[in-house]
Amino acid sequence: MSTGTATGPRITAMGPEHADEVLTIYRLGINEGNATFETTVPTWQQFDATKLPGHRHVAVDGTGRALGWVAAVPVSDRCAYAGVVEHSVYVHPGNRGRGVGSALLRALITSTEAAGIWTIQSGIFPENTGSLALHRKAGFRVIGTRERIGRHHGVWRDVVLIERRSPAVA
Repeated sequence: MSTGTATGPRITAMGPEHADEVLTIYRLGINEGNATFETTVPTWQQFDATKLPGHRHVAVDGTGRALGWVAAVPVSDRCAYAGVVEHSVYVHPGNRGRGVGSALLRALITSTEAAGIWTIQSGIFPENTGSLALHRKAGFRVIGTRERIGRHHGVWRDVVLIERRSPAVA
């Protein structure tokens, strides 16, 4: 899959050729402190092993430089949840506000619906207002807030649960 416009990023399947840039963007998100409970970046092998192959996309510019990425993982191995994934989306800080996140979420929605996935979900720190706004714009809704669900750098953090139910997958 490769999509894009004259003014927007090109979206392509994530592969090993993107490893360094994808992990750098992930590290930048971790370092900002409001993207994830994770505190260290995994190796590419660890990262690659957990992400669903058909639902990993990278936004690249005209030179092929990664601007951001999105990936999904299954929420459970139980058959009742076969159509439910949890996703992460990260945009390089220097490329935010330029439609990169929206393009990545559109690509994820397209790939998951084509695969019969009916729910995309995630948890977002309430302080990450940019991500919450991005997801709202892409059709996600807030399910609720899990209060003090985990510690991050010794501080209890809340997580806002969001989901997008596909109108195309019955």
